[in-house]
Amino acid sequence: MSEYTDTTVDPASPVGIVVGCRVPLLVIPVLAVLAVVALIPISIVQRYRMGTARQRARGWLATINITGLTLSSLMFLVSAGITNVWVPDALRYTALGLAGGCLLGLAGLHLTRWEPSTGALHYTPNRPLVLTLTLVITARIFYGFWRGWHTWSAGIEGSPWFAAAGVAGSMAAGAVVLGYYLAYWVGVRRRLRRQLSNP
Repeated sequence: MSEYTDTTVDPASPVGIVVGCRVPLLVIPVLAVLAVVALIPISIVQRYRMGTARQRARGWLATINITGLTLSSLMFLVSAGITNVWVPDALRYTALGLAGGCLLGLAGLHLTRWEPSTGALHYTPNRPLVLTLTLVITARIFYGFWRGWHTWSAGIEGSPWFAAAGVAGSMAAGAVVLGYYLAYWVGVRRRLRRQLSNP
């Protein structure tokens, strides 16, 4: 049984009759999903604010980010290859998204404002590019939710609902983000090394 029964004493009752209260356990995962969805706008605003702030380039931070993004990209490509069994073109869309993200990362490096100083390098990413990337990804996330809901509720015949829900496009959008930040952090590390080797 997926219900939790809580017994409480009714304070209005003169003899203290116990009143049963049932809370379905299935409500908890639904509330958790709704909480995550409600926090998406806040996380997007924070991501934009942090992504456009003036920062000091640090070699160790760039190395950690490059390592993590490389591993994430490889795992993402492997999962796209597995997903390709059920969702046509998932691997192709993911690879194209990763390549497009790398090109955007190179453009972002070119548009970044670099501030070299003695023994340090500061940079400020291009605000319009970061905003555009953030809005495109946000739109794709919400479109994926909307399309998935309508496809699932309509019950499209002949194909699984997740294939018709635009999973391949959502994976491509995620790959764009991975590719952008991978190329960007590689560029930050190279620029920092060049700055430190030529003071």
